[in-house]
Amino acid sequence: MTIDAVVNLDLDGPRISRHLYGHFAEHLGRCVYGGFYVGEDSALAHEGGIRLDVVQALRDLGIPNLRWPGGCFADEYHWRDGIGPKDRRPVMVNTHWGGVEENNHFGTHEFMALCELLGAEPYISGNVGSGTVREMSEWVEYLTRGGDSPMARLRAANGRAEPWRVRFWGLGNEAWGCGGNMTAEHYAQEARRYGTYCRDHGDNRLYKIAAGANGGDYAWTETLMRQIGHLGCQHIDGTPYHALSLHYYTITGPTWEDKGSATAFSTDEYYATMVSAARVEELIAGHAAVMDCYDRARTIGLVLDEWGTWFDVEPGTNPGFLYQQNTLRDALVASVHFDVFHRYADRLVMANIAQTVNVLQAMILTDPDSDAMVRTPTYHVFAMNRGHHDATSLRVDLRTAPPSRRVGDATLTTVSMSASRKDGRLLVSLSNLDAAEPADVTIDLRGGTVEAVAARILTSGAVQDHNTPQAPETVAPQPYDGASVTGGKLSVHLPPHSFVTVSGAL
Repeated sequence: MTIDAVVNLDLDGPRISRHLYGHFAEHLGRCVYGGFYVGEDSALAHEGGIRLDVVQALRDLGIPNLRWPGGCFADEYHWRDGIGPKDRRPVMVNTHWGGVEENNHFGTHEFMALCELLGAEPYISGNVGSGTVREMSEWVEYLTRGGDSPMARLRAANGRAEPWRVRFWGLGNEAWGCGGNMTAEHYAQEARRYGTYCRDHGDNRLYKIAAGANGGDYAWTETLMRQIGHLGCQHIDGTPYHALSLHYYTITGPTWEDKGSATAFSTDEYYATMVSAARVEELIAGHAAVMDCYDRARTIGLVLDEWGTWFDVEPGTNPGFLYQQNTLRDALVASVHFDVFHRYADRLVMANIAQTVNVLQAMILTDPDSDAMVRTPTYHVFAMNRGHHDATSLRVDLRTAPPSRRVGDATLTTVSMSASRKDGRLLVSLSNLDAAEPADVTIDLRGGTVEAVAARILTSGAVQDHNTPQAPETVAPQPYDGASVTGGKLSVHLPPHSFVTVSGAL
């Protein structure tokens, strides 16, 4: 079948913040140690122990921000343990992730050096669960205050005279669970208190993100919104925090203990995964609707700072390290998420995939035996969509019903798309989620002209295909000749289980 759609090139939608393509690095498994950080004695190319081929691969994505040190780890992390000479830093036990000992060799200075190498903004998740208001307040001062304050002097004594710029601060993480098992009402008061004492220093202006809901817990969001606004009002009374977070993982196994294999899955399991992924639109829309009741001007942001697939760990690996392979299925999960993000860019201001290296739906896998670095299929979706960073979204209106299929009790729309323009170029992203059937899309481009287009495709023989050190290009983007423009209409042929981007000069 052919799907007919319209894109008005001259009707601007909301700006797609580059921060919707953000990342997340927790002290979990081999994300930090053995992923980003190999230590100063490593034979691999590094700078201060930070692995440089990983840095370059992420710079190629234009990585906009990096969230750290967790996750659940954040609410047992005490930042003073990670500064000063490495041989004097105390050892701690990572109770959440494998019960391993953490030597704190990767701390605040190392993280900020990593962000500088990446060209990414730091997003620091503070400790509300087991920390104190003073501890977080002093961490903000340590990082961002110049002059002769106590924390500025301590920073200088540790080798950094000038302050850093750190805008993004998380006021705890998953306060409803591993971040303290709090009620919404209790956490809302804590967020106000912590937000009050996390202060701006100099010209560094904090953007404080309250620990928001798990999945469809709309009551949690409403409780936080009531703290700063009134039902039906346009005006926000105060800003102890500037955004609320949301966490949602694509999980399809029958139980939490049995989430299914990352690579050995059936076609039915594939479709169940895509239904779970598509639910992110319902959740973002639902939380945005609750926020609209208290903040019609949309001054408070929504931040999906943990998202991605979660399957069983690879056989033979530590179950607490959450190491999973990454297939074409994962790539299509990502492409569907980004189409949703673009549609809700007026409220959704940041998103962070979990996680960047060696954990869950990673961009990069590093092999501890060969030291090889592998770019995953998900990495390539981020790369192909880079043109959407800070672009103006363009609404895609369908004139025919898109193809769909029944999956259990749900209906899955099998073609997804979004569009934007930036710097005189159009970028259209299209996904065909059908595992067996192709689809054709015709888009009437109104309000402008596109002279010629170039396309790329990400697909493979099977949705289970993935990249390994022995076969790193099994799933990799290729130039594609299945797109053309004639008479102001863009025609795109979508093979089964494929992701296609089409760009052209306006």
